[in-house]
This record gives sequence, C-alpha cells and structure tokens, in this order.
Amino acid sequence: MPHATVGSEMQFTATLSNRFQVTIPKAVRDTYGWKAGQKFVFSVEGDAALMKPVPTFDELEGIAEGACSDGCRDREDRY
Repeated sequence: MPHATVGSEMQFTATLSNRFQVTIPKAVRDTYGWKAGQKFVFSVEGDAALMKPVPTFDELEGIAEGACSDGCRDREDRY
C-alpha cells in the first residue's frame, strides 16, 4: 500500500528480513512487469541504492543502430 506521495510519485515501504531480503510491493512489480527470477543490478548514489533490471539480449537488440563503425575491429582482424 502507498506509504506517501511525493509530487506524482508513489512511495512504498518494505522491510528488510533477517536474511537481508526485501519483497518488492505488488504495485511496483505490476507497474514494471517484473517477474520472479529476474536479475537486477544495484548502484549506490549518495545515501541511496538504485535498483534496475538487467536487460535481456532481446531488449538490447538494435541499441547501436546507426552507430559509426569506422575503426572498429571485426572478427576477421582478430588474432
């Protein structure tokens, strides 16, 4: 359930268990479509930790479309 509202963002609370586990609130999981077994990466920013899902290979497809490949190595020029 929502804990507080800041601007247009909803904030939720969760409790860190004695096994250092946190349950992500259902509203957050549903909003982002996160599933059990999905991998996440944590980065520390000041006094906060930011959690982001690790993208799948399918999600990365096409991210370099239109990038200049001049001077890039190819399979043929490797040792």
